Amino acid sequence: MHNNLFNNTNIEVISKYENSSVTVCPKQLIPMNKYGLFADTNETARVDSRFIAQAFDKHHDDVLRDLKNLLKPMNGLSNDFIQCNFTFTFYIDSQGQKLPCYQLTRDGFIMLIMRYTGAKANHSKELYIQHFNEMEEQIKVLRLARIEFPMLTEQIQLIHENPKSYHYSNECNLINRIVLGISAKKFREKNGLKKGTSIRPYLSSDQLKQVDTLQKIDIGLMVGIPSYQERKQKLEWYYAKIYGIKD
Repeated sequence: MHNNLFNNTNIEVISKYENSSVTVCPKQLIPMNKYGLFADTNETARVDSRFIAQAFDKHHDDVLRDLKNLLKPMNGLSNDFIQCNFTFTFYIDSQGQKLPCYQLTRDGFIMLIMRYTGAKANHSKELYIQHFNEMEEQIKVLRLARIEFPMLTEQIQLIHENPKSYHYSNECNLINRIVLGISAKKFREKNGLKKGTSIRPYLSSDQLKQVDTLQKIDIGLMVGIPSYQERKQKLEWYYAKIYGIKD
C-alpha cells in the first residue's frame, strides 16, 4: 500500500488555495475513526481523502489529481453539489508540513470512486459504504441523545476522547429504564412509534421531570464513578429517595 507522499506540485496547490473561501476544515462532532470517517458539526458523515488513497492502494497525489479533474466545470458538477460534498482543507504531517487533502461526504465519495474499477476496488467500495452506514447510524444515536439528554450528551463528550454510539445509548437507556421501566426502543415499540423518533413528546410531565433530574445527577456521577453498574445502583437509590418509589 502506498504511503501518503507529496511533491512540489502539492505545495503549489496549497499556495493557490490558501486564501480561498473553500479552505475550511470542518470541525468534528464525532472524531475521525481509523477509517478516516468523522461527522462534521452539521451531522454529516465525511471521509478524508488520505484514507481513500490507502483503501484503494493509491498515492494521495493521485487521488488529489482525480478530485481536481472531477471538480472541473467541464465535468458537469454544479457548484452547489461541489460546495456540499467536497471540502478542500489541510493537515499537518509528521514533518510539520501543511499539506492538502479533501473531506468528502458519502455522495462526494461515491462520485469519486465510480472511476475506480476491479475486484479490489469493488471490495473497498463495499467496505466504505458499510463504514458510512455505521457512521450515519452513530450520528442518529447522537442526534437523538442530544434531543433527549442534552446535558448528559455534553458530559459524555467531555469524558470520552472518542465517544462511541454505545456511550450515549447505554447512559440514556440507564435513565429510561429507571424512570419508565423499559428502554427507549421498547417504549417506541409499545407505543407504535417509528425507529429514531424522540420519546420525549410522549412522556408525562412527571416522567420528564424525573428523567431530567436523573440526568443532572448522572452528570456528576460520571466524573467520579466510571463503573456503569455502580452508577446504576446510585441512580436507583436517588430515584427511590427523591420520588419515594421502590424498584
